[in-house]
Amino acid sequence: MRNLESIQGGQVTSAIAIDQIERLQNAVETVIKGKPEAIRLAIVTLIAGGHLLVEDVPGVGKTTLAHALARALDCTFQRIQFTSDLLPSDVIGLSVYNQHSGVFEWKPGPVFANVILADEINRTTPKTQSALLEAMAERHVTVEGTTHHLPLPFIVLATQNPIEHHGTYPLPESQLDRFMLRLRIGYPAPADEQMILRDREYADPRAAR
Repeated sequence: MRNLESIQGGQVTSAIAIDQIERLQNAVETVIKGKPEAIRLAIVTLIAGGHLLVEDVPGVGKTTLAHALARALDCTFQRIQFTSDLLPSDVIGLSVYNQHSGVFEWKPGPVFANVILADEINRTTPKTQSALLEAMAERHVTVEGTTHHLPLPFIVLATQNPIEHHGTYPLPESQLDRFMLRLRIGYPAPADEQMILRDREYADPRAAR
């Protein structure tokens, strides 16, 4: 993670930065097979300080991509499963009254991590979607007049079901503007699919990172 901060801050030479980025991509490619362009775009988004929206059908590796990226960087990772009954406080956190001390204590939500997987973000209501707006734009959240800063680096990798799926809420323009890139992963080629099945026969490759 310190290497990433050095690259983002321009504190290393081009040759060193290229070498570190290639090592990061190679590490993620040991888990995500046959999708080098999707991995490259995810890394570009991360280094540029942006966020990534992946629109695709289930089962193509969207969750695995986010998890592998966090493991390769040795960063904290949180997955938020967006559903129709999810509340904004379930994402950013809330203040809870402590009966013993007699004061309200701040309990941070899952958004307080380096890599956030916002899974099926368009299955939740616009009110809950908007809970991510400040976090994605400012790298902090404000609750009851108090600002809480998020850890750095910080990237939201959101997945979105295709619009033809039922029970979804299309993302508003204000939400789409927070994403630097939007892409599709797609199904792997037959040869890559065989490699995935072979690698996962005895163990999860993410556990080896």
